[in-house]
Amino acid sequence: MTSAERLQTVCEACGKALYARYDLPLARKELDRDAFAKRPSTIWRWREFLPVRDVAKVVTLGEGGTPLISVPRLGKTLKCSRLSIKDESGNPMGSFKSRGVSTSVSRALEFGTKVLVIPTAGNIGGAVAAYAARAGMPVHVFVPNGAPEINRLEAHVSNAEVHPVEGTSVDAARMAREYAAANGYYQLPTLQEPYRVEGKKTMGYEIAQDLQWELPDAIIYPVAGGTGFVGLWKAFEELEALGWIGSRRPRMYAVQPTGCAPIVRAVEQGTAYAKPWANPHTIANGLLVSEAFGDYQILETIRASNGHAVAVTDEQLLQALLLTRRTEGLMLCPEGALTVAAVPELIKTGHLNRDETIILFNTASGLKYIEALRLVAKMRASS
Repeated sequence: MTSAERLQTVCEACGKALYARYDLPLARKELDRDAFAKRPSTIWRWREFLPVRDVAKVVTLGEGGTPLISVPRLGKTLKCSRLSIKDESGNPMGSFKSRGVSTSVSRALEFGTKVLVIPTAGNIGGAVAAYAARAGMPVHVFVPNGAPEINRLEAHVSNAEVHPVEGTSVDAARMAREYAAANGYYQLPTLQEPYRVEGKKTMGYEIAQDLQWELPDAIIYPVAGGTGFVGLWKAFEELEALGWIGSRRPRMYAVQPTGCAPIVRAVEQGTAYAKPWANPHTIANGLLVSEAFGDYQILETIRASNGHAVAVTDEQLLQALLLTRRTEGLMLCPEGALTVAAVPELIKTGHLNRDETIILFNTASGLKYIEALRLVAKMRASS
């Protein structure tokens, strides 16, 4: 077993992802699940199941504890009677990235890391920059030139060293990896270190707690690198091992834009890995990941849950964004709007039942996506 006593990246033997493990049998004997509700509602409520031992090293901005919002008017329009949205927009830095970054930066600080490196195509770079600033750590952020300006600016004002990259997120990841290796810095790419997924999995703990320890029938999630997607599944495995939930799991549905849908294609073709996607394009910038390191884990989660993957167009996501704002007042990010657009598609193909308990994920604040908002405003004006 790989040691937990030093900072890890990937498995030295096979090069695949590592995961933190806990003494769940002991925790099952000693911990009362109902006592956790009395703690502050951040991800650190679940500190016994997070990888930081020294609480003095926890780097937090109050992430987690986001609402599970019932959306009956949206549900009525989509003809779904029990529809909810897990809204991550209220996290620090305006996205769910804060959860995983808090655990990653905390663990790095605990092991005495001096400098961090992160490639980004969306919200992760700004989040790492903010938490690194909180920890007093320098950080280098590698950003494709096509990424939204807000993602570069929020990293820059956090005193990060921003490195523009000609090309895609794959090129940014390659350059970040080479730069980190050349300088002996620690990098935090998706699923290539075992700590970010631990923060993301707390979304699953919160859902179980909010639903009185009964999991939903289905979860619809926008997938790029897949940290949150596989993190949810890890949370459900741990909760069952703790005896806090039963064995019934939700079906996990991955949603991607038609302009960058390697996971959807792999599901349709029945392959164990996803081939790289050529010429990726979408207004949902956070999903511009043409080649996911954890593709096999995403696909395993979909199949183990009897789930599926579906692709929707940018036009469909814009219509869904406008519909959700009009019916519920929620300003979804484009990635979150994809999950709304996926509902009719999954009902039409028989993967969803209209009377099931369905949770959609909104992963960030729509206010961070000014270009998408302009397109929605234009759509509204012409309707």
